[in-house]
Amino acid sequence: MSGFKTTGEKKMMLFSGRAHPELAEEVAHHLGVGLVPTKAFDFANGEIYVRYEESARGADCFLIQSHTAPINKWIMEQLIMIDALKRASARSITVIVPFYGYARQDKKHRGREPISAKLVADLMKTAGADRIVTVDLHTDQIVGFFDGPVDHLFALPLLADYVGHKVDRSKLTVVSPDAGRVRVADRWCDRLGAPLAIVHKRRDKDVANQVTVHEVVGDVEGRICILVDDMIDTGGTICAAADALFAHGAEDVIVTATHGVLSGPAADRLKNSKVSEFVFTNTLPTPSELELDKITVLSIAPTIADAVKEIFEDGSVTSLFEEQ
Repeated sequence: MSGFKTTGEKKMMLFSGRAHPELAEEVAHHLGVGLVPTKAFDFANGEIYVRYEESARGADCFLIQSHTAPINKWIMEQLIMIDALKRASARSITVIVPFYGYARQDKKHRGREPISAKLVADLMKTAGADRIVTVDLHTDQIVGFFDGPVDHLFALPLLADYVGHKVDRSKLTVVSPDAGRVRVADRWCDRLGAPLAIVHKRRDKDVANQVTVHEVVGDVEGRICILVDDMIDTGGTICAAADALFAHGAEDVIVTATHGVLSGPAADRLKNSKVSEFVFTNTLPTPSELELDKITVLSIAPTIADAVKEIFEDGSVTSLFEEQ
């Protein structure tokens, strides 16, 4: 006979970039595996070097890197790591991006603008990624930007269950900070059995992060309001929305968001806000200056680990969220 047979056993390997190693270690712990030892450093001119210290030939490789600050550096490192796995003859390369950089640039608002979220997807595909796993994209349409499978995970069960066990649900109102989050807020309402309110806002198209809150649609007087969003960057939008709720008679405001970007003036805004609690997941590292009593960080690692296991075992990632 020609050729030979193999045992057919699959091999899974988990890799991590340097952006947020704590999350990668948590995911590895939940999977019961170790992270593959990786040598990575910057040259004097800023170029990045990566080499894996174990063979990845024939393995199903999972590479986790969250796009935290400095975001362009960590995206580039992830692309280099994907290329290294491709050239190491990996059987498959699944890129885990808990926070997907440039997600807010998902469409053209005016002429001569880029669609940078599509560009990031193209770069990953060109580098050699076969599949992307990510958490709470800014808009669902980004799933279609990648020419291959995308597993879109949700932090809603984690965040909503945490809040639901803390407050009196009979006084709870779920609030969308803008019209774009209404669909997500509706899911919160279904899970918690709460009514919906909306904060109407208008953003200055010529000034980044400049928001004016106009009015609140819905009954929030005397209610415990849960503001739900996908990310908080400078904190301007969410803190202005919270102020509007208090101005309309809200008893308390709790803010939840999957991604705590928390850049620029966010630290001061969160500290000075009347919001009683900010709840994030650890898709991004929390800046040390924001280790406040009013900030709670929940781990998304078990959700990511469950998704990795389903992918590796040819199971269903969708089944993890079917109750939603």
